[in-house]
Amino acid sequence: MDHPAPREQAEPCKRLFFALSCSEAQRTAIAQWRRELGLRYGRPVASENFHLTLMFLGAVPLSQIATVCTAAASVRASGELLTVALDRLDRWRRANILLLAPKQEPLALQQLVSNLQQALLPLALVSAPKAFRPHLTLARGYRVEVPESKTPPDFQLSCRHFTLFESHQGRYRPVAEWPLTP
Repeated sequence: MDHPAPREQAEPCKRLFFALSCSEAQRTAIAQWRRELGLRYGRPVASENFHLTLMFLGAVPLSQIATVCTAAASVRASGELLTVALDRLDRWRRANILLLAPKQEPLALQQLVSNLQQALLPLALVSAPKAFRPHLTLARGYRVEVPESKTPPDFQLSCRHFTLFESHQGRYRPVAEWPLTP
């Protein structure tokens, strides 16, 4: 009688992404502005989860996290405080999200993302880098038109570091961070 071969245990993973964090003051201001929109549709993102994703990695085996951190540490930033204007309210139909985005993407942000993609390329965690579209998600499951805003969005996301986050049960936990300024 043949016995089935034992299944190999998959290595435990963490769901990871790189992002720019919002300060407490920025999160509070954005959440207040969003409340003033009077949204009746979609699921609002918790303000403590506000961030601007730089690169999504997905499920990363625990054994590779140190290597990911070493690669991220090699990324050279511009050496200046990175400021991203979140001054456009938009909706992505395919993803069904309501978001804030910059009208003009800063060159330093493009360079940071490109440098991060290049540093992580040898690890083969991402099959092909996606086109970078900077945004901060305000609501998920948003399937109606962009609401009218009494006050146009005008937020300045000022960042001194970029962070590797773990996504776990709807919460984002920082794993490690690297400075953007010397």
